[in-house]
Amino acid sequence: MATIITDLKEKFRRGDVSIKLIFINVAVFVVVALVQISLLLFNRYVGDIFNWLELPASFSRLAIQPWSLLTYMFMHAGFIHLLFNMLWLYWFGQLFLRFFSVRHLLGLYLLGGICGGLLYMVAYNVFPYFEYMVEGSFLLGASASVLAIVAGTAFRQPDYPVMLMLFGTVRLKYLALIVIGCDLLFITSSNAGGHIAHLGGALAGLAWAAALSKGHDLTKWINLVIDGVASLFRPRKRKPKMKIHYGANRQADYDYNARRKAQSDEIDRILDKLKKSGYESLTADEKKSLFDASKR
Repeated sequence: MATIITDLKEKFRRGDVSIKLIFINVAVFVVVALVQISLLLFNRYVGDIFNWLELPASFSRLAIQPWSLLTYMFMHAGFIHLLFNMLWLYWFGQLFLRFFSVRHLLGLYLLGGICGGLLYMVAYNVFPYFEYMVEGSFLLGASASVLAIVAGTAFRQPDYPVMLMLFGTVRLKYLALIVIGCDLLFITSSNAGGHIAHLGGALAGLAWAAALSKGHDLTKWINLVIDGVASLFRPRKRKPKMKIHYGANRQADYDYNARRKAQSDEIDRILDKLKKSGYESLTADEKKSLFDASKR
């Protein structure tokens, strides 16, 4: 068991950002599933406990659980939901990284999820069709984030060939249009919130890629926030202690004391000459030395 955990840690450490995001999504799914099983084994009612991590359609509910705008994109309703989202994240994450950076992928994943979640909330509160669903509706899943990555890649490389089972090779732009078109057709289905969020994520991906082509990175602020939060948990570098070279100091002290002693001996010699022969017997240098010593 310890070896398995060590291997997983090493794969997480060495993996690119898409692999790390997959690890995080899977880990959250496993933890949530284990908590649910544990509660049921003790006949505890699971109820709406995990709604606190899902995104509510109600703005008043969001006000008391604002973190759900981020946490919802790491939650999944079941194994199949998780599997398909992670497969898409892996395939298109690897493709995305051929044209963009790691920071772009992480930033767009979060931007797509945020925009998808906000569009879902706005639609449920604006359109009368969803009026009676607002209070009891919650959104979860990484689909909006993944669609943002798909759309951003399709904007950058629209004619990139993608191999699909049963359909053969399809250009990326057509695949993105098909997915977006399906979401538009199903926005009044039983999974209306999910399809609306997909549209929000796709629009975020297109807007990001279009802005980046003009030199503006819409994910810059997200990465700055991530860097700021990460810096709080990094260990502070200790200032190097001042090195004291004792040998050099001892040598300097020795030289200084030797000079002082030589000066003192010279003054004593001049004073003895002054006593014996008078001031006129002193040379110009001796007079100067005596004068300088009197000023110290």
